[in-house]
Amino acid sequence: MTTSRRVAPLSRTVLATVLGACLVAGCGTLPGGSGGSGETVTVLTFAPEGTKATNMPGMTGMAKAYERWANAQGGLSGRRLRVLTCNEKNTASGAADCARKAVAEKAVAVVGSYSQHGRAFMAPLEAEGIPFIGGYGVSSEEFQSPLSYPVNGGQPVLIAGAGHQLSRACDQVALVRPDTIAGDTLPVLLNAGLRANKMADASDIRAAEDSADFKPQASEALAYTTGGKDKEKEKGCVTAVLGERTETFFDAFRRTDPQRRKPQISSVLGSVSQSLVDRTGGRESPFEGAYLTSWYPVASDPLWEPMRKVVAEHAFGDDDVNPDDSGVQTTWIAYTVLAEVMKRFKDDEHVDARKVKRALNEAQPVRTGGLTPDLSWRYQDMRAVAGFPRIVNGRVTFQIVQSGRLVAQPGEESVDITPTLEAAPRTA
Repeated sequence: MTTSRRVAPLSRTVLATVLGACLVAGCGTLPGGSGGSGETVTVLTFAPEGTKATNMPGMTGMAKAYERWANAQGGLSGRRLRVLTCNEKNTASGAADCARKAVAEKAVAVVGSYSQHGRAFMAPLEAEGIPFIGGYGVSSEEFQSPLSYPVNGGQPVLIAGAGHQLSRACDQVALVRPDTIAGDTLPVLLNAGLRANKMADASDIRAAEDSADFKPQASEALAYTTGGKDKEKEKGCVTAVLGERTETFFDAFRRTDPQRRKPQISSVLGSVSQSLVDRTGGRESPFEGAYLTSWYPVASDPLWEPMRKVVAEHAFGDDDVNPDDSGVQTTWIAYTVLAEVMKRFKDDEHVDARKVKRALNEAQPVRTGGLTPDLSWRYQDMRAVAGFPRIVNGRVTFQIVQSGRLVAQPGEESVDITPTLEAAPRTA
């Protein structure tokens, strides 16, 4: 059984207006303000940049923009914010190096970061008691380590949510995914969503994550979801979760379908974004009509206006900091959590990593301005999800590319995928 959560449009607009006003006036609910110890708190944000696979430069760019904005407002509860960034390079050694940098610089937290190499970066952080706040959610360790404080359900809820979304439109599904350790969990999660809606398992099609030629995978996916003349009346769906290579795959898929049988295509936010749709033709984009799952409200929602204002005024024209990007959005939410936690320390209290960890473990739920449910990582908030016990936000939203824009899928509300994941086989 799933549960739904809807925020009234008027309430969203009013909330966004209030938050926007606070950005200008420096309301007490935002991180700026007088008082505080005057000390500097150091945090680190890391993400891959300039690699042949997935790149997330917008996350580190958003972190620096937040630093400039927060310090212009008086810091985090009177404490100056120092944000360090690190290129994770999409390698285990790069992830470990970034974690060691956080240790060497005495960071109180790692915030809003991306890496699929959870084992490499969590071990150094755990050894020093440094909390990991709001990772992107592509490594299983982010949902297992007691030092991790996720703000979304990561890939698990997106993929399981895609199973829910596709089960209502498809008779059979093909999944194209990276041939990596992280990618190995995706078929299990997608199938959990499909099975919850009485559908057969998807065909599992693997691809090298840095491949430039997806013709074999495209041919296999097309054959499975069309099946020749005897299956023409059945509805096939192809979902690809390949990060930046998703565009390359669907280009190959389109060229492999000269008869224009056009199975329904789908993906998840992060692999497909508004900027990708814009870059590939907008209304004429090959992603027109694609189904997507996301953790957050659509980018046009007024709840994102405070973030958009910070980006406009403090990103200094950095094109990587796109407010429509799910990595940028995740970093914004992660820093919102940090700011809320910092308010819980006394003005003259010295803040270190272990105190931040204690505050996260013991504090009352943290609000994120309606972008997520209130977040809390106390023991009683953990869920019985095999392999992912620290998922505390299992919400997904269903979206569709319509007239070149990512919009909420008509007739679909946000859904808590946690019950589906609780029933799924262990994947980690």
